Amino acid sequence: MSAIRILLATVALGVSQMALPHASAQRRPAIQVMTLTSTAFPDGGMIPARHAQMGRDRSPSLSWSGAPDSTRSFVLLVHDADAAIGDGTDDLLHWMVWNIPGNATSLPEGVPQGAQAANGMRQISGTGPYYRGPAAPATGPAHHYVFELYALDAMVNVAPTGMSPPLTRREVMAAMASHIRGKGVLVGLYKRPAP
Repeated sequence: MSAIRILLATVALGVSQMALPHASAQRRPAIQVMTLTSTAFPDGGMIPARHAQMGRDRSPSLSWSGAPDSTRSFVLLVHDADAAIGDGTDDLLHWMVWNIPGNATSLPEGVPQGAQAANGMRQISGTGPYYRGPAAPATGPAHHYVFELYALDAMVNVAPTGMSPPLTRREVMAAMASHIRGKGVLVGLYKRPAP
């Protein structure tokens, strides 16, 4: 009889422990929806040539609102959702900027190149420490370039040098995973003009 009681107690303990992560997950603050816009193109609109590789290859101006009060920094991720790389589980990185100051509400057009930009911001793309504009081929449909802005309650301590861009991207994403408090998304379309 005592063996049955021990078994029941063990099962009850296991069930209560299984419920704990769910209960603690409910206590985490919800991720606040933010608004991310650009004066260069509307959400779902075509990205102008000056922001593409065949044009001036300049980063577009970006503005945002609705960040939570707990924001200490922002991370901006720009990627081509239609360009799979590697084993097909990742897509092409065009720009990643992290440690954007938590009181910022915008990035200007043409952020200067360099691994460490103003105010301690750090940046990379798939090819170097700068913005790399879209370059989808003229054949086929336009590609979707996704601009994702994350509001974090911490700074991200990842150096932009010494690692490949995909590895740096994974390191930044892993470092910010438990600190995301807000997110805004802007999508631009692009394909090269027909020759």
